[in-house]
Amino acid sequence: MAPALSGTLGASSVAALRPCAARGAPSAASFVASRGSGAARCPRGGVRWEAERSRGRIARVRCDAAVTEKPAGEEAAEEQFEYQAEVSRLMDLIVHSLYSHKEVFLRELVSNASDALDKLRFLGVTDSSLLADGGELEIRIKPDPDAGTITITDTGVGMTKDELKDCLGTIAQSGTSKFLKALKENKDLGSDNGLIGQFGVGFYSAFLVAEKVVVSTKSPKSDKQYVWEAVADSSSYVIKEETDPEKMLTRGTQITLFLRPDDKYEFADPSRIQGLVKNYSQFVSFPIYTWQEKSRTVEVEEDEEPKEGEEATEGEKQKKKKTITEKYWDWELANETKPIWMRNPKEIEKTEYNEFYKKTFNEFLDPLAHTHFTTEGEVEFRSVLYVPGMAPLSNEEIMNPKTKNIRLYVKRVFISDDFDGELFPRYLSFVKGVVDSNDLPLNVSREILQESRIVRIMRKRLVRKTFDMIEEIAKKEDKEDYKKFWESFGKFIKLGCIEDTGNHKRLAPLLRFHSSKNEGDTISLDQYVENMPESQKAIYYIATDSLQSAKTAPFLEKLVQKDIEVLYLIEPIDEVAIQNLQTYKEKKFVDISKEDLELGDEEEENKETKQEFTLLCDWVKQQLGDKVAKVQISKRLSSSPCVLVSGKFGWSANMERLMKAQTLGDTSSLEFMRGRRIFEINPDHPIIKDLNAACKNEPESTEAKRAVELLYEAALISSGYTPESPAELGGKIYEMMAIALGGRWGRSDTEEAETTTTGEASVEADSPEGTVTEVIEPSEVRPESDPWRD
Repeated sequence: MAPALSGTLGASSVAALRPCAARGAPSAASFVASRGSGAARCPRGGVRWEAERSRGRIARVRCDAAVTEKPAGEEAAEEQFEYQAEVSRLMDLIVHSLYSHKEVFLRELVSNASDALDKLRFLGVTDSSLLADGGELEIRIKPDPDAGTITITDTGVGMTKDELKDCLGTIAQSGTSKFLKALKENKDLGSDNGLIGQFGVGFYSAFLVAEKVVVSTKSPKSDKQYVWEAVADSSSYVIKEETDPEKMLTRGTQITLFLRPDDKYEFADPSRIQGLVKNYSQFVSFPIYTWQEKSRTVEVEEDEEPKEGEEATEGEKQKKKKTITEKYWDWELANETKPIWMRNPKEIEKTEYNEFYKKTFNEFLDPLAHTHFTTEGEVEFRSVLYVPGMAPLSNEEIMNPKTKNIRLYVKRVFISDDFDGELFPRYLSFVKGVVDSNDLPLNVSREILQESRIVRIMRKRLVRKTFDMIEEIAKKEDKEDYKKFWESFGKFIKLGCIEDTGNHKRLAPLLRFHSSKNEGDTISLDQYVENMPESQKAIYYIATDSLQSAKTAPFLEKLVQKDIEVLYLIEPIDEVAIQNLQTYKEKKFVDISKEDLELGDEEEENKETKQEFTLLCDWVKQQLGDKVAKVQISKRLSSSPCVLVSGKFGWSANMERLMKAQTLGDTSSLEFMRGRRIFEINPDHPIIKDLNAACKNEPESTEAKRAVELLYEAALISSGYTPESPAELGGKIYEMMAIALGGRWGRSDTEEAETTTTGEASVEADSPEGTVTEVIEPSEVRPESDPWRD
């Protein structure tokens, strides 16, 4: 039955106790206080309050009541008992504050019923008489929409009269907790019992939806059946002996909830009750039957009417059969699915794992992988985890840690799937599965997982097993499975590189990128390192907004020429993830779009080239002013005339673009984080050679200065930056085109003749002797039938 309720109150509460007289109790003046006994006693027939002092300032308060003996043959009299002190306040907390959802009342009551069955089965091992004449060990739930009631019946251990008072009359005292304590003290009986409720408040969750609760119980240790009855918001309860033969139980407990008017229509619905059982108690080890409406097809006979013109005697009437659908009520098993995680993994087929996954999480695709394991030691739990076959339909699930993908069970009873990163980090929120533990640190309502050392150990082991599962996909000979995984969940793994520095060694080998040598397919960092020449000391990458932009970036030219592979980071999260990794297998990650790029083979001729173009670098810097920090000879260009690189410690062009696009970005930090820009020139390019000649021979040339400005604007775009004034850049391009193209091919004679004719016509029109011709625009020409003509 329900876990008994046990509570402790402070010493100050004990001093404030006021005995409430039961029926037939004497007045308060008749109470006698016994000095030094710590108890207040009353004469026979009254109420006795007893305060048992314990360690510190805590005291347990208990109320017993005594009644006069009834004469023989007289009808069973009701006995009224008072709850312990401050019960109304405690009940108010349980009903209105402890539980988040009303629906958990059924979970608690079914868990209590399961405990009662477990106790009976355990005790029946040593005393088989307890199991006699009680039927199968089962739970039955019968909602009655017309009466507005729910009846929950179990064939468990039941309760005696004293157990009723202890279990249901003392708030927060758990019968299950007492039973577990007895088991631990008696090592011969063992302690692997699988009992659920230990808090002692689960039974009172019934008052979340009920205005009155009636408990009828029969213990195999007692010949009598007792009824416990209480009304919500009351400070007392009633216990009486059951005398109605029709209500007698062979063994066990029957709880009847009289639902509140507001909850009657929801929780008296049979389909709603069955849904709650399937959600919370589907894997309870005892069968749970619910009262459901069903339909069946039956054949019935009916009299066939005689046709017109035919007369049939009464005995000659033909019998015709027809099929009708008949509705009826019957018991239906609600927990058919067995907990797959309780079985031996060697005995389970892959198809069974897939079916369990689809049924539990309402999926239609098979999972990419699964892992089934049991953890023992400091923390014991069983778990089955899955990698889904497809990505979430919405990217919101990536940012939302409460994905309801992990279902937490305690002793096969569903507790919650609403966790905020306690069991799994956010970047693994796509993993689905179940976790079943016997010793999780839950709060009293069992809805909130408490942060503790046990939870941290569980989280660490779950994450480790998830990595093992993903690594198995990556190591398969068939690369299609990991390709599907990466397309669906690659962003989650990159997010892990940002959020979980402790698991970088497990995350980095799972990353995949396009590269200058593998544009069509992706490669791992391990493959990149294997393909590196011995002289290469770093892993090179470039971050852009697309694969096409990466392939055509001017930064690549010298590296491709030297056969150095470059990783393409084309997703917004890539650059941040790589920057958080910093190194892989002692190789640094180097952004080829930033200054001080070292390729490992500096040439001697660079010194002569530097001296030759020193004057040009100074002259270009003078023209560009504060737009660039400095101008220098480039080590990375082979075919482009120039490029604009970012400072070593500032944002790259790609990062600057991303930060500008942030909806809630701080524009004031843009200028600070942008860092300096360095203008690099290619001394082998014809344009640079022409400008070098211009700065030496004609440094004040307007065309040369315009060319420098245009060269800078073009470098901005080709390097991934956004020009400050696109319209101004367009004007400069048109101007340079006019200079380059003007008069090169000459004009045709026809164009000259048209120009001359146009000029002469304008002269004649200006002459007073000339004929003035009225020109009507096409829009002014109106037909005769136009109603708006006048």
